[in-house]
Amino acid sequence: MPNPGDEVLRKFEAYMNPGLARVYRLMGLDTAEVEANGSRILDSAGHEYLDFAGGYGVFSHGHRHPKVVEAVRAQLDRMPLSSRLLPSQPATELAEALAEITPGGLRYSFFCNSGAEAVEGCIKTARLATGRTGLVGAIGGFHGKTMGSLSVSGRDLYKKPFEPLVPGVTHVSFGDAEALDRAVGENTAGVILEPIQGEGGVLVPPDDYLPRAREICSRKGALLIIDEVQTGLGRTGRMFAVEHYGVEPDLMALSKALGGGVMPLGGFMGTPQAWEPWESNPLLHTSTFGGNPLACAAGLAAVRVAVEEDLPGQAQEKGEYALGVLGGFAAEYEEIIEQVRGKGLLIGVQFRSEGIGGMVMAEVFSRGLLAVYTLNNPKVIRIEPPLTIPRPDLDRGLEILQESLKVVKEMAREL
Repeated sequence: MPNPGDEVLRKFEAYMNPGLARVYRLMGLDTAEVEANGSRILDSAGHEYLDFAGGYGVFSHGHRHPKVVEAVRAQLDRMPLSSRLLPSQPATELAEALAEITPGGLRYSFFCNSGAEAVEGCIKTARLATGRTGLVGAIGGFHGKTMGSLSVSGRDLYKKPFEPLVPGVTHVSFGDAEALDRAVGENTAGVILEPIQGEGGVLVPPDDYLPRAREICSRKGALLIIDEVQTGLGRTGRMFAVEHYGVEPDLMALSKALGGGVMPLGGFMGTPQAWEPWESNPLLHTSTFGGNPLACAAGLAAVRVAVEEDLPGQAQEKGEYALGVLGGFAAEYEEIIEQVRGKGLLIGVQFRSEGIGGMVMAEVFSRGLLAVYTLNNPKVIRIEPPLTIPRPDLDRGLEILQESLKVVKEMAREL
């Protein structure tokens, strides 16, 4: 019987991205996704996958969480998009809910459609609030692929083809507070950091790194921008990963899980001091679809579910368990695994070569498990399932990974 995915992939190759279509075929992903629920995805051939990729952090609530879906359906029957002429009730309620759960003095929100847009807003706000133009980011950092967000990201592979990018950006080693101190100068508007580098390979900084970054920014008059696009709403075992370190940012970027796994939604938040310059010209930064009622209804439901169902607590408990199991795998398969690390259910398994990582990815796919590379470190596979994943699904996914590691270990010996 013909696989409907063949036609989808043919059209994808013909009309969207021929290069990516070849990658799909190489990895054995030649079917199309058609349905999802909880921690499982069904493809066009009727195969079921356990989702250990979690949409790079989008599906923290799982696929189609009923409370988020219900909120979006109800809003769809009232008003899907905003007139942009009157205040939006869903947007204001979401802004209030975020102000109640975010760390420190973050109070004001601007809503957009993606994490990259959220980072762009943070960059513009930092420049406006300080009157400075310089920015400091971290090597290996990832903040998006628009021109501004790409400029503060830290891997040349994605940046070189588009140079010249935004000028005045400096990058230093992630976790090196001394280098950061040297890089922040009198023209630095902001320092942008992920509390844990996701695409950099799930890199967890030293415990004193973010507190020192906060002190450096305060001392030198720069704003501290924390990118919680991937880590926000419970992923690492706290509602926001920066809370592990007791740090209060001036600006914070959010997206991915903010839409509850149902709607695309991004946003950036700031303290009253950081937000003050927008008061004199409130239309200096706008978005036609940003903060639309459908997305904000999803966002409000997502925040409520994160609190009511204790997504951070679920991530902490399940993450500790998974890290323990994966640590055992690292000892058993030390010939191919270099390190396991992470917080909560943001976990990286680093292999001894990119080739081994690719072989493991192909094996887990063939056994019905979805996981993802880290874009800035292809030696690392990310384990990032929904925070709501049932324990039997978590155990089965870990079993599939172990089965795959056993096969790849034997293949590596023969090479």
